[in-house]
Amino acid sequence: MSGPELCPRPRGVRRGAALALVFASVLVTAAATNCLPRVEQRPPALAAGTAAAALDPRPGHTTRRGDRTAEDVTRAAAEAQADGKSATRAAEEAVGRSGDRWGAVYDKDQYEQYTDALDGRYTGVGLWVARTADGRTQVTRVQAGGPAARAGVEPGDFLRSIDHWSADGQPVTEAVSRLRGDAAGSKVVVGLQRGSRSWQQTLDRAVLDTQDVAVEKLSAKVVMIKVTAFTKGSGERVGAAVRQAPKDAGILLDLRGNSGGLVGEAVTAASAFLDGGLVATYDVHGKQQALYAAGDGDGARPLVVLIDGGTMSAAELLTGALQDRGRAVTVGSRTFGKGSVQMPTGLVGGSVAELTVGHYRTPSGHGLDGKGITPDLPVTDRPLEHAETVLSGLGGTS
Repeated sequence: MSGPELCPRPRGVRRGAALALVFASVLVTAAATNCLPRVEQRPPALAAGTAAAALDPRPGHTTRRGDRTAEDVTRAAAEAQADGKSATRAAEEAVGRSGDRWGAVYDKDQYEQYTDALDGRYTGVGLWVARTADGRTQVTRVQAGGPAARAGVEPGDFLRSIDHWSADGQPVTEAVSRLRGDAAGSKVVVGLQRGSRSWQQTLDRAVLDTQDVAVEKLSAKVVMIKVTAFTKGSGERVGAAVRQAPKDAGILLDLRGNSGGLVGEAVTAASAFLDGGLVATYDVHGKQQALYAAGDGDGARPLVVLIDGGTMSAAELLTGALQDRGRAVTVGSRTFGKGSVQMPTGLVGGSVAELTVGHYRTPSGHGLDGKGITPDLPVTDRPLEHAETVLSGLGGTS
């Protein structure tokens, strides 16, 4: 599985998601960034992540456990700092004891990186990497125009070292964290291998766009929109791609490997295909609320959604809305199954804990946690070809 440089699992975060994305509007009072306006039918805080999710709690249980966990974590961090110990580590241990499988703790620097990713930017060298079967770290994608691309790094190259630290046999997330470093303009020395050639290259880190939405014209009447994560602005980019597609073209919306993100952006993306109506319901501390699409979407254009086991959280919310509303045919394999709501809690020293307080559901009332979404056409072999065939049957190709 590819590990994008922009979305590492922060070191020291228990069960932290690679992109454990939070609706950050509740952080207004904590002077955080990425705040969604608190408007009608918009959630105060939802998180989308990439790990196995817990079962839905009993009515009222979320409130008691969530509040108690927040108090316990806050107290543990404060007591540790007073004793001269690590407040972040104490908070992690408290979250571990709580049984909150989606609870996560970020130190100040990690949370800044995380909020930057939500804004659609990150500091790094423009590499996506994955661990091979023999334990090596291989470049899977190089961002056009980034420092690595300018230095001639290519997909397929092996990343052998980072500042003389051996990447062989090490977690991808550790390699990603070291590539990112601390600031734009700082330097990192990477050891690379291509075939029999090995060399070292000094790269200057830069602030880069996450490039989470890509549009490709597969034919005169098929446009594929690939969304890898729902960061700030991605929903509008999906809408723009739909508006700019030829009027007689069908859309393949590829959500495979989408790690989730800002649910507000997923709702905006849903609005590109729906003429209003319900997108999802959710609860926070037992209070039920709903998310609705805008009323000006393209509700007629043929649409097929590609999904797999890497389709998670906000991407599942979008998939569920389009499937339940009969707007799209879904093709691929069962999605991951994550639909819990997290709220961030500020801790002493600038750390932040994200704790589960509720869950969201698709328009038909389907809960996603531990269940995921079953596609209309389950396929694992050549899913893109199958999707194009289905789109043809819907009138999207000639």
